[in-house]
Amino acid sequence: MTSAVFCADIGGSFIKFGISRRSGEIEECGKVPTPVASWDDFVDAMQTLITRYGADLPSSTPLAISTAGLVSPQTGEMLATNIPAFTGHSLAKDLSAALERPVTAANDADCFALAEAHAGNAQHHAVVAAIILGTGVGGGLVINGQLVRGHGGVTGEWGHGAITRTALTLNGESYCIPRLTCGCGQTGCLDMLGGARGMERLHEHFHRQQNTSLEIVTGWLNGDTDASLTVNAWLELVAEPLALLVNILGPSRIVAGGGLASATELIAALDQKVRAGVLHTYTEPLLIPGKFLTGGGLVGASVMGRLGS
Repeated sequence: MTSAVFCADIGGSFIKFGISRRSGEIEECGKVPTPVASWDDFVDAMQTLITRYGADLPSSTPLAISTAGLVSPQTGEMLATNIPAFTGHSLAKDLSAALERPVTAANDADCFALAEAHAGNAQHHAVVAAIILGTGVGGGLVINGQLVRGHGGVTGEWGHGAITRTALTLNGESYCIPRLTCGCGQTGCLDMLGGARGMERLHEHFHRQQNTSLEIVTGWLNGDTDASLTVNAWLELVAEPLALLVNILGPSRIVAGGGLASATELIAALDQKVRAGVLHTYTEPLLIPGKFLTGGGLVGASVMGRLGS
């Protein structure tokens, strides 16, 4: 197992770069704009970061990447619509050849799952499901410390598929739920209603008001009637597919990341809904916020770099 790992968390706007000299520890070195349009510029940016911050490390030091989009473990090909520079490239293989060092790459939700399973709030759990409740909905799966990488890089993506309800009954009243067209091409994906933007869409659907998810959650905590309807509907819609995920995978811990995970009362309410809808009886919280609500991509990448896969 390697002693040091270069780590990069690549988004559509910035590359965050760090060095892990000890397992579970990250020295965050800085960030630069992501060259989204040019593969050559992206390679140059990575080489510059490695040269600037890792001059004391050997040339064999691996680079591990957490990235937006899907990374196929079979072909290495990327699906990252916000980073067109990756189109047609096997990210790890091509970057390894260009930088002349080992490179591994995985989806940012997968890296968050690894971070939580190895150094976060899901340590010592055999089956760990990680969920992302951010702009949209994502997920990852770690079993016995190993990242599960499905065909085409798709694993734990519980936010996609035509699964959302068309109606809910809350406090004795029936409400219609919109089935929206998702960016993946399907209609009715939880991704459109289950993240922060989804909560905002629900609120506008019910009340014709445009409020941020933070405003909606704060209103719910303060007993606001409109916000409470939105959040209660959101809890029902999100808890059902998440309970199905639990019954299929049998995790002993689910960790939540993304912006909504910082609302601890919201996650606690979702945990209660989920535990009420699963076959096994969980006497203690099953779903909790992750430890790495920020920086999880770099920590997970460092774990992946040491595991070598």
